[in-house]
Amino acid sequence: MNIWLMNHYATTMYFDKAGRHYWFAKRLEALGHSVTVFCASTILNKIETVDTGNKRWIIKQDGNTNFIFVKCPPSVGNGIDRIKNMVTFYLNLKPVCREYAKQTRLPDVIVASSVHPLTMIAGIEIAKKMNIPCICEIRDLWPEAIFTFGKTNENTLIGRALTVGEHWIYKNADALIFTKEGDTDYLKEKKWTTAQGGDIDLMKCHYINNGVNLAAYKEQIETEVLDDSDLRDSSVFNVVYAGTIRPVNNVGNLLDCAKIISAKSGYEDIQFLIFGEGVELEPLKERVTDERIENVKLKGFVERRYIPYILSKSSVNILNYSQNEYNWSRGNSSNKLFEYMASGKPVISTVKMGYSIIEKYQCGIEIEECTPECLAEAIIKLHDMPLDKSEEFGRNAYEGSKDFDFNILTEKLMAVIRSVIKQ
Repeated sequence: MNIWLMNHYATTMYFDKAGRHYWFAKRLEALGHSVTVFCASTILNKIETVDTGNKRWIIKQDGNTNFIFVKCPPSVGNGIDRIKNMVTFYLNLKPVCREYAKQTRLPDVIVASSVHPLTMIAGIEIAKKMNIPCICEIRDLWPEAIFTFGKTNENTLIGRALTVGEHWIYKNADALIFTKEGDTDYLKEKKWTTAQGGDIDLMKCHYINNGVNLAAYKEQIETEVLDDSDLRDSSVFNVVYAGTIRPVNNVGNLLDCAKIISAKSGYEDIQFLIFGEGVELEPLKERVTDERIENVKLKGFVERRYIPYILSKSSVNILNYSQNEYNWSRGNSSNKLFEYMASGKPVISTVKMGYSIIEKYQCGIEIEECTPECLAEAIIKLHDMPLDKSEEFGRNAYEGSKDFDFNILTEKLMAVIRSVIKQ
């Protein structure tokens, strides 16, 4: 088949050689299909762009995969520039697809992915023109995420308009893929399902979480070794966080937790290694210095290729989230969770999630309250745990990650594609 994947933000996947749609593309090609990825020429929150010259689009190849970069204005921050960037991608994507199809051939199916809904709207409209099915992949529930962050209210004019648009997408897509197991609960809450008198059949809803390329991950552990003495010291109990340092990740909570543990006798071997960058990195550095938090080391930015090695050298990996800035009741689709699991180390989550993967696979601890005290208690519990028990957590994590390997996830995607083509 000829499969088109549309993801506004897949631009970084081309350069990183990794990511959900990158691995989908590579696995689909291994199964004998032709794949094209459509993405923006811009990188979110960066001034760098893929130069399309005076053209509306440009093709770059990664092996047999065509990446189509659609010309868009730069997008830095969450203001008007980002809105312009999203709208331009939507407007340009349709003529770009027409031009590209004339040069190649029509696709058999389109898979249009959020984060923002305009990509899915474009995918549906393009598919209808081409008389082919469109699968919409919802990786973030917009506009609920906007309402949660207080950007607008569901009862405002713009809030109602966004909700109407969201419902239109769910109704008109030939199939829906949600990345969290409980996301269909949202449709039930809205009373949009056919069982409740609505017009969205749950039979067309599917669950394919994010995941990990296990073969590449294991290879990187061996080949992409970061020269860091803290990771080589086997006498230390390393509490590792790797990810963006921004408000939703609540990294300041780790510093508060570290202070609590440092005040306790007998836990001098516990140290916190925080890898990543973001808007809160500099304030946290100031806290570490001013408050003399000696058991925390802020490592800053590291290249993505080193992450598997870093996580494999931890004693425990921390999923550190804010309880209040996101609705966790429907599950977790964080790439980080599956990278943590693939490392074969225990996981501690600072939020207790619905449809809990950590609970299902018995691979760590979820704390009831997102407080430094509760986190410190969980870390100490794991520190004091018999070695065979903590190693069991790690084995369970790795075995669980196999269910989220992209070989398995691509098989699930192909089942959805076959179902819409059959219809």
